[in-house]
Amino acid sequence: MNVAVGIVAQRDNERAQALAATLIDTLEDAATVVDEATAVAIDTDGVPVASMAECDLVVSIGGDGTLLFVAREAGGTPILGVNLGEVGFLNAVSPDDAVAAVADAVETLRRTGAIDGRELDRLRAAGEGWSLEPALNEVVVHGSRRGHGGGATIEIRVDGERYAESHADGVLVATPTGSTAYNLGEGGPLVRPGTDTLIINQMAATDAMPPLVVDRDAEITLAVSGAETAYAISDGRSRRELEPPATVDVSVADDPVTLAGPRTDFFEALEKLE
Repeated sequence: MNVAVGIVAQRDNERAQALAATLIDTLEDAATVVDEATAVAIDTDGVPVASMAECDLVVSIGGDGTLLFVAREAGGTPILGVNLGEVGFLNAVSPDDAVAAVADAVETLRRTGAIDGRELDRLRAAGEGWSLEPALNEVVVHGSRRGHGGGATIEIRVDGERYAESHADGVLVATPTGSTAYNLGEGGPLVRPGTDTLIINQMAATDAMPPLVVDRDAEITLAVSGAETAYAISDGRSRRELEPPATVDVSVADDPVTLAGPRTDFFEALEKLE
């Protein structure tokens, strides 16, 4: 099997770019392509990251933010993350082990046509006539801005049953992957990866209820009122302006992200959090 590998290096990171160049030189028997920004840095041809959806494997070199970007762009292609960040919940491979790990993954693909990996749920946020790009970490619904005078009244329903309604800066719905991100900063619980759950967490609510952990198959509805403008945001990037009263439905998306390579030691990564 002829294996096609896409390589995406963290923008403006010379260490990541140098490792990308090393991988290109090392993977002589694979068809390798790099993202356009990296291509300029290492003087080679590049392609849009979105075109790497046609590859058999994409290597993300950088922090978790780089991998989130790759996951948005590269469709269902398995991703192997090389960690150059501080914590690395999604990137399990160290730079020193990157060449061997990628070579092993390519050899497995060549020999079997498949690759071992674990699937991570993503969230789909949708309203009347629209939907956002799937979120690996979280979907947030909030008012025009954080703080005094900028929130909205948001009712939370789970499978049609009301859990809470309060004026709040916003409400976030997180996957287990996203429990360590925005959710944690808002006082939400940590959830071990692989748990079939979602987290619902109010942000600075006037009449707050505790963060709620629900089954991954739950249908979550966020009804927004009491504000002139509100927003639904997927992983901090994909955004939809709302005109309250408006309703946002959040559920697990049909297309998960597949992480290739070794698993991150979740508890070891937690020790690196400040």
